Amino acid sequence: MITRKKTRQIYVGDVPVGGNAPIAVQSMTNTDTRDLAATINQIKKLESAGCEIIRVAVLDMEAARAITDIRDRIKIPLIADIHFDYRLAVAAMEHGAQGIRINPGNIGGPEKLAKVVRAAKKYKVPVRVGVNSGSVEKEILARHGHPTPAALVESALRNIRLLEKLDFFDIKISLKSSDALATIEAYRLLADKTDYPLHLGVTEAGGLIAGTVKSAFALGTLFHEGIGDTFRISLTRDPVEEIRVCYELLRALHIRQRGPELISCPTCGRCRINLFSLAEKVEKYVQSIETPLKIAVMGCVVNGPGEAREADIGIAGGNGVGIIFKKGKLYKKVVEGELYDVFITELNKMT
Repeated sequence: MITRKKTRQIYVGDVPVGGNAPIAVQSMTNTDTRDLAATINQIKKLESAGCEIIRVAVLDMEAARAITDIRDRIKIPLIADIHFDYRLAVAAMEHGAQGIRINPGNIGGPEKLAKVVRAAKKYKVPVRVGVNSGSVEKEILARHGHPTPAALVESALRNIRLLEKLDFFDIKISLKSSDALATIEAYRLLADKTDYPLHLGVTEAGGLIAGTVKSAFALGTLFHEGIGDTFRISLTRDPVEEIRVCYELLRALHIRQRGPELISCPTCGRCRINLFSLAEKVEKYVQSIETPLKIAVMGCVVNGPGEAREADIGIAGGNGVGIIFKKGKLYKKVVEGELYDVFITELNKMT
């Protein structure tokens, strides 16, 4: 049983973050924000996959102005990611951003930060204080030698104080390192020092395999300790893959369920159907299904029938055939060439 650390609650659009709210799943577009069609299309795919908050990069005024059109055509809250230029933060909020991500220490000084905060108060926009290993202030680095977990926390607390001095408390915090162990330790330290909601992530985690392993280890550890209110699995891939990994991580920890759980075997010499292709096609198909079913796609008669019977719907492979089970009962024996189509037809009846 996981006991969540109690944090204060804020809202990003209509999504509650912190408090007793469910851990929210985030991602970030990798399109040019100024390309409205590409950006909106990608966000819609992310929405279908279960993304609950989306962030876009705002590199210039054209990108800031694009937020109005993007927000009007999507369903989930939109966060603007800004570095260095306070004018972009203000413009993003003026054009409808429902959250901004900044590092207050590099936004241009106290007067410029005050302008950002005034806009955030006016438009009721929360601010994510984002600190990573590459943004730690020089004097903090000098004391710690390199971006240690303690250095990341010191930088975050310094930046939070800048906002608090301006009477602004609608804040969430992220501390990101590409080192999984450093990420764990940094968030542990920070969770003991503040009750602001925390956004978790391992930055520059890598591709599908390395990024998934690093992120699952670091964020899974933190979630199991009750730390974290929103998160992103950062992968050098289509961001839709990030959402898939997010929900599998939450499912593994028994935190949240969304869509089917797919069980499939690694195959061995007993397998007599093309299970790799079949499992991949089924996995891809079920991404848009929200019903929390248990699905088994098994390759042979050793473990296959048992797993398939335990699932809501499952396949046990044979020699060029597959046996479909539904709710623990044998339903139909199907030749391999027709197996996927028949299986999907029966699956759709259950969603």
